[in-house]
Amino acid sequence: MEYVKQRRTIRKYQARDIEPALLNELLETAGRASTMGNLQLYSVIVTRDPSMKKQLAPAHFNQPMVTEAPVMLTFCADFHRTSVWCEQRKATPGYENFLSFLNASIDTLLYAQTFCTLAEEKGLGICYLGTTIYQPDVLIDTLKLPQLVMPVATVTVGYPDEHPDQPDRLPMEAFIHDETYHDYTPADIDRLYAYKESLPENKHFVEINHTETLAQIFTDIRYTKKDNEAMSATYLAALKRQGFLK
Repeated sequence: MEYVKQRRTIRKYQARDIEPALLNELLETAGRASTMGNLQLYSVIVTRDPSMKKQLAPAHFNQPMVTEAPVMLTFCADFHRTSVWCEQRKATPGYENFLSFLNASIDTLLYAQTFCTLAEEKGLGICYLGTTIYQPDVLIDTLKLPQLVMPVATVTVGYPDEHPDQPDRLPMEAFIHDETYHDYTPADIDRLYAYKESLPENKHFVEINHTETLAQIFTDIRYTKKDNEAMSATYLAALKRQGFLK
């Protein structure tokens, strides 16, 4: 538990490879994660080759850790393998739908988080790339993903070459609700976000971005409505292309 409390995102890695036996052990052990119907509705594309990393980098906005990390893992929601199995066993699959994508995505994220926890326990550092769902077509084409396979998360992995400060987190009372959901009063919001808003680095963000509040950085600059709607359309189109939407 203690190492989870001390965890931090690692974006700089040593020029040291991850032993194949260690990586395989982590990937195999992560398979004990919870899964719907014991189907393990995920696949992982392991990228080590520098040329492949360069091909994938634009999909992740060319963040340096994509090409500098020894290993990059693309976690995919996968109902393709299960469908092939069904067809070869005289069963008729019916997984070309959004519910199946959601089930496979949940499976995939449970597996991915389990892998990350195990990797950090072994002294490796990881960085979760939220960019995976922004330009899925690049990943689908480069990784040659068949129908009913969708990229949902990417993680870079390696031995840490930095020890950054831990990012802030909201207090537990901000996200834990007893018995039923309890909505937030203005006073609750003020109290729960007071620490985050008081941090010097966050105040600096507000200053250099010429906004009035920290929240405006997220709504007006980082995750705008326009960008969210455009990327939503792109991802929905990719889901249709991959057979999860009619």
